[in-house]
Order: sequence, then C-alpha cells, then structure tokens
Amino acid sequence: MANAERASAELRQMDDLASSVSPIHSLHPLAKLIVTISYVLATVSFDRYELTALSGMILYPAALFALSGIPVRTCLHKLRFVLPLVLAVGLFNPLLDRTPLFRLGTVTVTGGVVSMLSLMCKGAFCLAASFLLAATTPIDALCAALRRVRVPSFLVTLLLLTYRYVSVMLDEVSVMTTAYRLRAPGQKGIHISAWGSFLGQLLLRSMDRAQSLYESMLLRGFTGEFRYAEGRRAGLRDWIFVLICLSAFALCRFVDLPALIGGLLVR
Repeated sequence: MANAERASAELRQMDDLASSVSPIHSLHPLAKLIVTISYVLATVSFDRYELTALSGMILYPAALFALSGIPVRTCLHKLRFVLPLVLAVGLFNPLLDRTPLFRLGTVTVTGGVVSMLSLMCKGAFCLAASFLLAATTPIDALCAALRRVRVPSFLVTLLLLTYRYVSVMLDEVSVMTTAYRLRAPGQKGIHISAWGSFLGQLLLRSMDRAQSLYESMLLRGFTGEFRYAEGRRAGLRDWIFVLICLSAFALCRFVDLPALIGGLLVR
C-alpha cells in the first residue's frame, strides 16, 4: 500500500512541478518540445570516442535546472530506477573493445572505457532533458504540442490517458493491498500463492473502472481525439529561445569546446 501511495504522490508532484512559475515554465510548450528533440538527436549523434566534445552538452540541462528552479536531486530521485539501467548499457564495452587510445600517466585508457563513459553520458543527458521537459510543461500542453508536430492522435491520446489514469490503477492496488493485509495480519507482503488471484482481480477491477471512465468520456463528447484548449501562440521570445539553443547545440556538435577552452587555458 505504501509503495502504491508513494508512486501516486510522485505523479502528483510532477504536476506540481509543471505548474510552477519560472522563465522556463513560461516558454511555449512547442518551443520546449522542439529544443528537447533537437538536443536528444544532437547528443546521440556524437561518435563513441568523442567524450570531451560530448561533455559540452551538459550545459543545456545545467542551465535549465538553474533557470527553472528544479533541484538536481529531484531529477535524480525521480529517475532513480531508470538511470541505473541506462548507465549499465555500456558496462561490457571495456571487455569488448581493448584498443589503446591514450595514456594517463602509467594507465592505458582503452576505447572500451571511453565508449562506456560516452554511452553513460548520452543516456544521462537525454534522461535529464526529457525530465526537464516533463517537469516544466503540463501534460495537456505537452500533448497539444505533440499534435502540432503531427504525432498520430492515437499515440498522443494513449500518452495522456496513461499519464492521467495510472494513478487510478495505483489507487486500486492500494485498496486491494489494504484488504489483503486486513485478511492476513502480520504477513509481510502478498504470499506467492495469492499472486495469480490478486493480479486477476486487479485486471477485472481496472477493466470495470476503465469502462466507466470511457462511458463518461463519451457522454462529454469524446470522439476518439481530444480537443485541446487553444493556448497562446509561440511568440518572439519562444523562437529566440529555440534559435539560441539550436545554435548552441550545433556549436557543441561540430566544435570540441572543452578541448578548445582547455588548450587556450594551457597557453
């Protein structure tokens, strides 16, 4: 029960973050969506050995964390289950690629180590950018921006309903877990013999609740696609933000800024 309630509370916290006030929150959702997609594409396009050039891409999430007022620890807490999986993607690279690249004192750094660190940085940067988009943009505004870039309506509707009503399923899990514990006091967790019936009851209850929700949507005029409220149009400030960010991404992508700055400092 505690886990289901905690997960539901974290979803509500994301809504609270998205409704905050900051220079980033006030930007048009379409501008933030374009910038985030461009950032992800630019980040993953780096070669596996371009670690120093890739490190310059950290400037975008760092700037957004500062301007939006969202603490980095909040991002790490929200991504605590996904981030380790992403960081573990390249763990076997040092075993597969033993090509020597350079030496640090008496230590030889192989291509596998560099590519492993590169994959980790790419995953962490892309996750941070995606989190910042979700944490600074309400889900309705984000879905409206997705429709403006011609994402299929059924995918957008699926995203919106999944986000909105996953808390309903979590509430059902909480109720069923409470009922089970009242019938089995002192037992830790749900016994393995009850897993099948528990999941079956959860499925049936979720289907009944989904049918009720769908009928309510039909009564309110739902025809297969949501009609999002027309917000303000993207203004000059929003497009300036897009232009500055895209220019910065292009600069970081084609110019090794950390190496260039390091060479100037050495001189």
